[in-house]
Amino acid sequence: MSESDGKDEFRPVDQDRRLSSIDERLERLEASEAKRTGRDRPGADPNARLANRVLADLIGGIAGGALMGWLADRLFGTWPWGFMILLFLGIVVAFRNIFRIANGAAVAARADGDER
Repeated sequence: MSESDGKDEFRPVDQDRRLSSIDERLERLEASEAKRTGRDRPGADPNARLANRVLADLIGGIAGGALMGWLADRLFGTWPWGFMILLFLGIVVAFRNIFRIANGAAVAARADGDER
């Protein structure tokens, strides 16, 4: 290699048929693996994920409060009071979580410049 012209004295190697065959096989295998594992599908809609989270919080809060109230009433023999109080607390917690999710989504939308 000569220092003066800055060029490499080796000439570029032409692509071999075997290398292109391996590249094609590798691309086919990567595509089939992506299809098998589900990576070729686009991601879930962020709004659908947000709706699922809201629904889970709503159902979980109400069902959790009702179950804990029923168990407390069975344990202490105070039927309907423990059930009603803890059901009400479950509803309050569920709606508090929903408001927190909605406020977080609004803040994220404003940060992205998506004013609606």
